[in-house]
Amino acid sequence: MRARMADIARQAQVSEATVSRVINDRPGVSHETRQAVLTALDVLGYERPERLRKRSAGLVGLVVPELDNPIFPAFAQVIESTLAQQGFTPVLCTQSPGGVTEDEYVEMLLDRQVSGIIFVAGLSADTTADHARYQRLLDRPLPIVLMNGYAEGIEAPFVSCDERLAGDLAVTHLVALGHKRIGMISGPNRFIAVQRKLAGYRQAMKRELGTADAHLDDYVSLTLFGVEGGEVAADRLLAMGATGLVCGSDLMALGAIRAARRRGLSVPGDVSVIGFDDSPLIAFTDPPLTTLRQPVTAMAVAAVRSLMDEINGHGAPHSEYLFRPELVVRDSTAKAPRHQDRPIATPAA
Repeated sequence: MRARMADIARQAQVSEATVSRVINDRPGVSHETRQAVLTALDVLGYERPERLRKRSAGLVGLVVPELDNPIFPAFAQVIESTLAQQGFTPVLCTQSPGGVTEDEYVEMLLDRQVSGIIFVAGLSADTTADHARYQRLLDRPLPIVLMNGYAEGIEAPFVSCDERLAGDLAVTHLVALGHKRIGMISGPNRFIAVQRKLAGYRQAMKRELGTADAHLDDYVSLTLFGVEGGEVAADRLLAMGATGLVCGSDLMALGAIRAARRRGLSVPGDVSVIGFDDSPLIAFTDPPLTTLRQPVTAMAVAAVRSLMDEINGHGAPHSEYLFRPELVVRDSTAKAPRHQDRPIATPAA
């Protein structure tokens, strides 16, 4: 024991007497010194005495759709660290095609007696899914928070990025660069985020260019999320002469760039491409991607705070917190090419 005390004192750069006071949980030691000694215990591989171990306030489930899209690990990282700061232990549940479903994860979390669950882009985001599953959780009662998955009739806090504004900002940026033939690429229309982004796209196209609804339909290409889906959707729009592409995610935007290059087109010389998310490393693509940034940290912190209020019985407002996306202009957008044809048809006078 004497040798261990000396090792710990040396590591923490304090006296053995100070180490003894910390280990025995006695007063007279500053917070900073106490933390230095505890850190030395951890670094040297010694187990902390039972009375000095930080007790978890409980478990909180964190359910995310998958980790292939870098934006989801980004959300998970901030949520987990914020929960830890509140004394809660996060339990991360990630879905994959053919793997454990959201409902199966929820059953596992209930078996572990979690204090609450945060869902990121869960089944609440799918307008065709049965949202009664969330009401059953609330009836237990179990506090939940739903991120990027607003659904009518669920009495819980929602935290979302303003997708409608994102679609509008993307179009407005491309119009300012002189683009008139602007297409929209996104995932299946059953998702609320797609519906909102598409509404923002249509709103801006009508306001900025006077484009008729009937003609806009031809310039909307909905497919599977991901690089491959973006590539297929973009190829169809490029064949129609689109010079600007608004994409539902950064990964879809990368697929659109691949489609353009396969056709021998330059990005942004011939085609401008805008993504959505501003996931990690997206600034280092070729070219660096112009995108709409989700305020990940602010959204994650708001979700955790809402859940803490629910757990502590303070009752967070059962409404949707909408966070404004930020247009991050990089090198995948530029002035429209001079050979651009006429704009998409406008209503007849």
